[in-house]
Amino acid sequence: MGDLRLRLNQTQRVRLEAALHELQILAAAAAAAVTFADNIPVNPEDTILKGHGTSDQDGEVVATVCGVVERVQNLVCVRTLRARYKPQKGDIVIGRVSEIASKRWRLEINFSQGAVLMLSSMNLPDGIQAEVRHIQHDGSLDLQPRSQKYGKLQRGQLLTVPAYLVKRRKQHFHHLEQYDADLILGCNGFIWVGEHVAVDEGTNLNEDQHKLSMEVEAFTPLETRRHICRLANAVRVLSALGFTLTVELIIQTAEASLSSHVEISDMLGAEFYVQTAEREAKRRADLSRRMNGPR
Repeated sequence: MGDLRLRLNQTQRVRLEAALHELQILAAAAAAAVTFADNIPVNPEDTILKGHGTSDQDGEVVATVCGVVERVQNLVCVRTLRARYKPQKGDIVIGRVSEIASKRWRLEINFSQGAVLMLSSMNLPDGIQAEVRHIQHDGSLDLQPRSQKYGKLQRGQLLTVPAYLVKRRKQHFHHLEQYDADLILGCNGFIWVGEHVAVDEGTNLNEDQHKLSMEVEAFTPLETRRHICRLANAVRVLSALGFTLTVELIIQTAEASLSSHVEISDMLGAEFYVQTAEREAKRRADLSRRMNGPR
């Protein structure tokens, strides 16, 4: 929240501070925060898998970093807050081509080390979207497209957000049919919002290349461009407020701007930021009451 710079009047400032305070209370109640060397309670009868940010100390699971405990079935890990992107094998990432060689491209992926994409592994030309295949000893990454939906991104907006706002999930590709748009949440903090491009996995490469070359000159409808801008501004608002970015929250924010008749440019104004914080505080409070009863 410290990076948020808005020109707020007194009423807006009070409303925003109240909403953020409520969100902090709800977050503290919902998450188990730990510091370095804290014990993490687990059931001794369960087979526990110790993930990132944890270690075994005399039979106890302890935290090796400060953060929030996360549990996925038997896996226990600690997610650090406001940490820089740390690649893991299988991460979906988006990058910019920074260097072109004869057999490989080097990509900038919001990481301290570079990433290499071998042209022999490409499914589509000019690709800037891939998956982490291997992490070298020096920290550099090898990337590989898993299928033909990985490739060059065009006719949209590339946004950069703090990587800790994007959680690793089973699905990072989202086709938003109501907007005729694609949303890709890169684990490295690069987010793409662009016109939807249909990819037929069963079509051979030559036909796909022909399709792509034809689509480059295609006209993006004005309404679709407006949708892309509205979704991109929703991402900007949520990121500035420090909210974890999910497809559901991004859509809800865009829909809220539509239902309130907020112009796309006005989404970046102080009032919409305050309304978004208030709306998220109410949503989380309602969810907490449903799960735990009234506070």
